[in-house]
Amino acid sequence: MPGSPTWGFAVNTRLRLLVVACLALCASPVGSLKAQTLPTLKIATIPNDSGAQVFYAEDMGFFKKVGLTVDVTTLNSGSIISAGVLSGTFDIGQSAIPSLATAHEKGLPFVVIAPSGLSTSDHITSALVVPKDSPIHGPRDMAGKTVAVNALYTVTQFGPQAWVEKAGGDPAAMKFVELAFPEMPAAVAAHRVDAAQISEPFLEEALAQGARIVSPGYGAISPKFVLAAWFSTSAFAKANPDAIKRFQSAIMEAGRWANTHHAESARILEKYQKAPVPPQMPRVEFPLSSDPSQMQPLIDAAARYHGLKATFPAADMFLATQAS
Repeated sequence: MPGSPTWGFAVNTRLRLLVVACLALCASPVGSLKAQTLPTLKIATIPNDSGAQVFYAEDMGFFKKVGLTVDVTTLNSGSIISAGVLSGTFDIGQSAIPSLATAHEKGLPFVVIAPSGLSTSDHITSALVVPKDSPIHGPRDMAGKTVAVNALYTVTQFGPQAWVEKAGGDPAAMKFVELAFPEMPAAVAAHRVDAAQISEPFLEEALAQGARIVSPGYGAISPKFVLAAWFSTSAFAKANPDAIKRFQSAIMEAGRWANTHHAESARILEKYQKAPVPPQMPRVEFPLSSDPSQMQPLIDAAARYHGLKATFPAADMFLATQAS
């Protein structure tokens, strides 16, 4: 009852606990408080070198550093990732530039929020290979030949087409068939296809089985361009600008780290890819800035080789505040 020693002790105890709680709240860093209100980002990526920034950011603590909690799902299909982002199953996904450009052309509400892997002439991670006894030695030998690519109207098709056209050949004279990268080395060795555009780590396997390279990389498209990007829906990006900015910061730091820590990143990639990453395997490089112009060559190639109806400025795929 009021006035009794017991009641007074209870009031004082509650007051002390309230004061302690307030002091603890006031002492909390602003960043930590904001992080508690951020959503857990649901991210989907393909478990390959180009889509590995999220693995590095998670394992190296870059997401934690910016106050983000993430839930990463790995899928082997870019179309499933896109459908998941569109439906809200995932907040952020990773996809190839031609796929994102096609989605943009169709009016789907996707926006690029950060770049992924680069294609550069200095770091060859994909090549057009033929059987060791093939009569193919240059672009003019490709007319009428069947080329395996992992998906039609992607960079694996546009690269050989640009290579042939640059040499004065007809890029439409080749036949392209879809084949998964792991199946390509055996298909080339058995002459089931005339050539295949193979990416690492399966390129190493094909070369070990006797295949030879006739066209390294995608230099005929451009010496340097972005292959893929991280994307979200415009609605999610506009509703969660703080989470998007933190994701961008972590993903760019992960890329910078991976560019200079190939041995360490290889161990992380092996864990998520569930396949060995040989020490000698060339590794994908990551952009140091989010520059739409680095995506333009692949969009232009997609339009030139009928993957798009027409080209358009790459900056159109970004939120206005992010194209920088």
